[in-house]
Amino acid sequence: MSTADISQCAACGNKGGGDLKACTACKLVKYCSVTCQKAHRPRHKKQCKRRAAELFDEALFQEPPPKDDCPICFLPLWFGTENRIYQSCCGKFLCRGCFYAVEAERRKSRPNIPAHCPFCRTTAYTSNEEFLERCKKRMEANDVEAFITLAWHHHDGGMGLPQDFKKSMGLWLRAAELGSINAHYDLGRIYYDGNGVEKDMKKAEHYCERAAMGGNVIARHYLGLLEGIHKSNHNRAKKHIMIAARAGYDDSLGTIGNMFTAGHVTKEEYEETLRANKDSLDEMKSDQRDRTRAVDIFLKNNSSL
Repeated sequence: MSTADISQCAACGNKGGGDLKACTACKLVKYCSVTCQKAHRPRHKKQCKRRAAELFDEALFQEPPPKDDCPICFLPLWFGTENRIYQSCCGKFLCRGCFYAVEAERRKSRPNIPAHCPFCRTTAYTSNEEFLERCKKRMEANDVEAFITLAWHHHDGGMGLPQDFKKSMGLWLRAAELGSINAHYDLGRIYYDGNGVEKDMKKAEHYCERAAMGGNVIARHYLGLLEGIHKSNHNRAKKHIMIAARAGYDDSLGTIGNMFTAGHVTKEEYEETLRANKDSLDEMKSDQRDRTRAVDIFLKNNSSL
């Protein structure tokens, strides 16, 4: 029977109509019962595994979905938590440009008014305890970013919390169970770096793949590093790194430049990636964000003053 003929059971030939169930891995064949599926398994195994891998790669190497927007300026948010600020009062991520622009205006025009969330206007927290309590309330509403925020504070010993790797892992895993793409990325990085856990490249790859398929561009970059550095699979590495670079991730753009020099990327691919990277960065730019980044660079370069 041809694999294209899926109107009958692949094992016994019975035409079961709507009662036939497709192989969940490859979708190529159907069965009328579990017994038939088990009987056909030895003949179908290689073809099933090959097609399942093809389907997985089709999903893995898709371009990322549109970036999340800042709820104030409505521009796409930059990558990484250093470029966005989580608000424990309302659970929103704000770009640093909007956050500091609102705060600068308050200090200039209304210095007697307490600092507040630029989105929901809730008065800013004034102690570690208040911040942690707000995060816990957000966790009760299954806000995955609250789980992630507390996970990092437990991991690093921030906000007055004792360092507790076990507790941080539990919080990340719970956020991942709730569907958080960012939690999958964090878990991937933790295992990639061996940061508080033993290094495990298989787990790093697993979590980064889930994060990348959900649109996390930095996870995509690390998948490229895993493929290129740890597996010497430069073709798959190139695919991952190019997707991340086109989305605007500068670390990936630098890596693509190195791969071009090494001969793993063609001139046409490099030029197309440069153009796409610029377009992505342009759509995330604003005067407020540029000013904030300039201040950050100044403070970093003059930290000893």
